[in-house]
Amino acid sequence: MKRFFLSMLIVGSIFSFNIPAYAVQGERAEGGKPEFVSGEILVKFRPDTEPSRIRDINERRKARIKKVIRGVDVHLLTFSTDVPVEEMVRSYNADVSVEYAEPNYIARAMGTNVPNDPMFKDQWGLNNTGQTSGKVDADIDAPEGWFINTGIPSAIIAIVDTGISPTHEDIIGKLVGGYNAITNTAGNTSDDNGHGTHVAGIASANTNSYTGIAGVCWGCSLMPVKVLNSDGSGSYSDVSEGIIWAADNGANVINLSLGGSSSSATLSNAVNYAWGKDAVLACAAGNSGGSNKLYPAYYDKCIAVAATDPNDKKAYFSTFGKWVDVAAPGVSILSTVPGGYASWSGTSMATPHVSGLAGLLFSTVIPDSNGNNRINDEVRGRIESSCDAIPGTGKYWAKGRINVYNALQP
Repeated sequence: MKRFFLSMLIVGSIFSFNIPAYAVQGERAEGGKPEFVSGEILVKFRPDTEPSRIRDINERRKARIKKVIRGVDVHLLTFSTDVPVEEMVRSYNADVSVEYAEPNYIARAMGTNVPNDPMFKDQWGLNNTGQTSGKVDADIDAPEGWFINTGIPSAIIAIVDTGISPTHEDIIGKLVGGYNAITNTAGNTSDDNGHGTHVAGIASANTNSYTGIAGVCWGCSLMPVKVLNSDGSGSYSDVSEGIIWAADNGANVINLSLGGSSSSATLSNAVNYAWGKDAVLACAAGNSGGSNKLYPAYYDKCIAVAATDPNDKKAYFSTFGKWVDVAAPGVSILSTVPGGYASWSGTSMATPHVSGLAGLLFSTVIPDSNGNNRINDEVRGRIESSCDAIPGTGKYWAKGRINVYNALQP
């Protein structure tokens, strides 16, 4: 039941871009042949292994250390692309000094690009009153929740993605220092793809500013962490490093609107590391249309997010299953893109709705049962326990579709 409504004025043009689809579908994506970087593997040596022993192991296999992923102590090794990755992985795993070796799998952005609806004037996922879909209460009750809390700048949402456009009118003033895991440099996190900027706007665009759109968390800051290239793809090593960097640099929430079809000990360790730093990780469940597992979403410490449509039903493309935790709006979602605005679809778009809600919860300083301020398990518990049990709950996702107002109740 709606308690009140907040009118949002959307100003500016909605641009249509000829941007490639970001759906991860087909044989080489979810559920198909694993994708990984040629000439690279990830290796974790046993803790008691001497540096001289590591050098000897690598030299015998004609491999060299490209970098070490701090926090999980995993070596990214490079070697001739003429050598099959699978062969090199087997060789390292056979060595008693190696804890594990695995391919450097590929993660891809989890969105789909659908044509803009020229009559689409509002963000139905936040408040669908007055929409053609208004007969169904399919939104996340954001205006009702904003009456309680709109977020604070010290609550930081890291967008681990393709970067964020720093000059967008709805992004200016929102960014804190970021990191480029591809180039291993601080800064240089501009978006050369568009996906990261779209995700960022959903989570925390400038709001109540007479410009553009509203973000779920008005006051939250955005941390750009670039791990995907201009094609919307990137290695697990870069994704893992980006997660760790965000956790080490104050991110309360880490948004991962990306994923790969292969499990990885390195990626899992990075997720666990961030959770141990009190971060909440919201992750796209994928766009397979089936129940294919996607990583990192499948890991226990991640909130796996499915997509719903304006009728409060599972989006046709959304991955589903009991392993998926929650759902959020993910069809024709209006948000920021470099140079303007566009409506895109995908679990990539559903996920930042959850991240924005997590940011609002981190902005609400209410002690838990032990007298401490909210920490990540408390925030995650609020998100999942306050969901609306829409049709499909228990089948397509475990908890239901998120509800901002319910989650922010003291």
